[in-house]
Amino acid sequence: MNVVLGSPAAPGIGIGNAFILPEEQERIIPKRRISQEEVEPEWKRFTDACRNVQNELNSHIQDEKISKDQHDVLETYLLMIQDPVFITELKAYMDKELFNIEFSINLKVADYADMLRNSGNEYLAERAQDIEDVFNRVIDVLLDYHSFDIEQIPDDSVIIGRTMKTSDTIILSKRKIAGLALTEGSSACHVAILAKSYGIPVVVAIDNAAHIASQGDTVIVDGNIGEVIVQPDIATITSTNTKIIAEQKYREQLKKYKDVPCKTEDGTEIKLYANIGTPEEATTALENGADGIGLFRTEFLFMDAAQKTSKETGAYSNSMSEEAQFQAYKKVLETMNGKPVTIRTLDVGGDKLVDSAEFPNMQEKNPLMGLRAIRMSLFCPAVFRTQLRALYRASIYGNLRILLPLITDVSQVETALGIARGIRSSLEEDGIPFNPDVPIGIMIETAAAAICADVLAPHAKFFSLGTNDLTQYILGIDRENKAVNPLYNEFSLAVLRMIKSTIFNANKFNLPLSVCGEMAGNKESAIILAGMGIRNLSMAPSHIPVIKETLSHFSISELENLSNRSVQ
Repeated sequence: MNVVLGSPAAPGIGIGNAFILPEEQERIIPKRRISQEEVEPEWKRFTDACRNVQNELNSHIQDEKISKDQHDVLETYLLMIQDPVFITELKAYMDKELFNIEFSINLKVADYADMLRNSGNEYLAERAQDIEDVFNRVIDVLLDYHSFDIEQIPDDSVIIGRTMKTSDTIILSKRKIAGLALTEGSSACHVAILAKSYGIPVVVAIDNAAHIASQGDTVIVDGNIGEVIVQPDIATITSTNTKIIAEQKYREQLKKYKDVPCKTEDGTEIKLYANIGTPEEATTALENGADGIGLFRTEFLFMDAAQKTSKETGAYSNSMSEEAQFQAYKKVLETMNGKPVTIRTLDVGGDKLVDSAEFPNMQEKNPLMGLRAIRMSLFCPAVFRTQLRALYRASIYGNLRILLPLITDVSQVETALGIARGIRSSLEEDGIPFNPDVPIGIMIETAAAAICADVLAPHAKFFSLGTNDLTQYILGIDRENKAVNPLYNEFSLAVLRMIKSTIFNANKFNLPLSVCGEMAGNKESAIILAGMGIRNLSMAPSHIPVIKETLSHFSISELENLSNRSVQ
């Protein structure tokens, strides 16, 4: 038996079989000179690889389950892989320069894609991503490169490794995962946030996590205390099962809070909302007694759609269509049956990447400070307009509110509101029903937004405090970085003062204010927030009964006293 210590990131205890995540294989394009005698063998390798990719694309095209958009993408790929002009240029380059075929393809594809992007023709510019995608598949065949498929993880696994990509965390909602044990991450990282939603225990900050166990070992993950036990003895397994049963009994006891409002001991009501990432989670929110949806993270819809497209067709298409988004938003609104539903526009970029031709594939030195969230939406206005059209179309099916992420300047809000006005006019001209009075609010998750909340307030219908990013940006700490993770502190005086300032300005302009970061679902911080005057908290659905029970033991005056001790 081996006991390994880390940091708790998502509560709970799980037992399962170890699934060791492979380190992502680095895809390196070799560059070497070849002789004249090697040209024909190299070219044959190329034609064989092209035939391999063509056969795979054809097999996907014949699949009746694929959508028309996916079918069109595959047809385009087939045409490009057989393009006589490109193939002639590629052969001429290799004959003259005598470089190996992988390097030659990579270089000529880059030249060709740049030419298309600079053509001044919108259609041709969009094809640049297509030619890169299809010939990258050819290079993968030549290199025998195979990226890891997250769908390979079986049920009842304890996932162990250095880190998980945000896009891969979709697996958490599709599999019965027993726990996560990772080297990188924190309680506020996106992997942990999603794991909390699904009741999956997580331990992070484990040195060299991928080497603490072998594939298939029995592993216990205790996300309450930050402990991982590899190959536990019978006594430890028995003791752990007893703890799991006790946790289950506690959850059963909490069910009595499902259908009652959250009230303090002296009767003050506090609204508790749910954070979700898929339409299906709206049902889970209701099962846990949510007063509505405080945050629907729409980027996970896009990530899931991209993964499905990749798996089903072997290629990435454009982002979710307007119709697909409309159906998703409609489903959530109908499920909540009139309860408020706050849907956040896309927060892609940073560590949340969507493989789509519609988003730029940029190599940023500091991605969390780069092109993400509202910046990405305004940089890619076509995607933003499509999302807003879908949202407004869905608005007649429930109580919708639209939330703009990572706002730092009034001009961003004004531009977004201008685009929204255009969408409303377009829908009206098309005779499509919608609610023209959907409130549009902004997230306060940067120091800029918090400091200038009084300037932003006249342009917003409500505020939502995103404490995860707010803490990260105020303290200048990467919450995913193990080395500085201990410095990430939502109870920092600087963070609490910024929250207090935002509450003051929201009250000054009579704006509804909620907290949708991880602080809302943590018992200790929920107490502080309620004492500061917050009356709307949004959290992982499973945390709602816990917070209801916690706040029911305190009066408002007691909560205020506890809060005042923290914010001097």
